[in-house]
Amino acid sequence: MPDARLAFAVGVLALVVVAALAAPLLAPHHPLEQNLLASLLPPLGLAGADPLYPLGTDSLGRDVLSRLLFGTRVALTVALVAATLAGLLGTALGLLAGWLGGWVDELISRLVEIWMSFPPVLLSIVLVAVIGAGLHAVIIAIVIVDWTRFCRVVRAEVQTQKARDYVAAARMLGLGRWRTLWSEVLPNLAPLLLVLLTLEMGIAVIVEAILSFVGLSVASDYPTWGGLIAEGRAVVYQAPWLMALPMLCIVTLVLAFNLLGDGLKDRLDPVLRR
Repeated sequence: MPDARLAFAVGVLALVVVAALAAPLLAPHHPLEQNLLASLLPPLGLAGADPLYPLGTDSLGRDVLSRLLFGTRVALTVALVAATLAGLLGTALGLLAGWLGGWVDELISRLVEIWMSFPPVLLSIVLVAVIGAGLHAVIIAIVIVDWTRFCRVVRAEVQTQKARDYVAAARMLGLGRWRTLWSEVLPNLAPLLLVLLTLEMGIAVIVEAILSFVGLSVASDYPTWGGLIAEGRAVVYQAPWLMALPMLCIVTLVLAFNLLGDGLKDRLDPVLRR
C-alpha cells in the first residue's frame, strides 16, 4: 500500500512538472487568446463540444486546457519556493529553540505563539495587500505565515532527540555541541522534515489559489487555478466545468504532495522500516 501511494504521488507530480515546463508546447492555444464566437463551449464528450478546445472555453472564448496548463506553473512555483523557504526558516529557528533551550527557547516559543494567534489565511491576505499583488508577494506572505508549522514540530522533536542515548554518546566521544546537532540529530529529523515540507507544499497551493481567487496573486490576466475558479463562479450554472476542472487540479496536486510525504516517511524512517 505505501508503495502504491508513493507511485501514485510520484506519477502525478511528474505529470505536473512536465505540464508546467512544457506548457507552451502542450497548450493548443495561447492562454489569453479570445474567441467570442466560441465562448462557453463544453469539454469533449458533451453536446456542442469542439475538438479544437478539448476542455471547453470560458466566457471570453479562451481555451480552458491552455489556461490550466499555464496555471500549473504558478501553483508549482509557489509550492516549491514558498514551502522550501518557510521550511528553512522554521527549521533553523526550531533547531535553535530545541537545542539551546533557556531564553532562546522562550523567546522563539513566545514568538511562535503570538504569530499563530492570527488566522493564517486572513494574515496572508493582509500581507499581500500591504506588500502588493504579485507572485513574489504571495511567496513572501506564505513564508512569513507558515514558518511556525516547522518551528513548533522541529523544536519538540529536537528536545526529544536531545534526551536520547546516542546524543550523550556522541558528546562523550568528543563531538562538539553544534557538530552533534548537525551530524547526529539533524539526519534523524530528515523523514519528519520531508513530511512537513510536502504537507507545506500542498498548503501553499491552496493559499495561492485563495489569494488568486480574490485577485491578490499574479496579474489578473495571467491564468491561475484560483483565478479560473473565480471566473467560473460567475457562470457556474451555464458552465460548471469552469469551476470543477481547476478545483480538481488543486485537489489532485495537494493529495499527491500529501501521499508523497507519507510514502517517503515510510521509506526513510528507520523505526517504521523495522
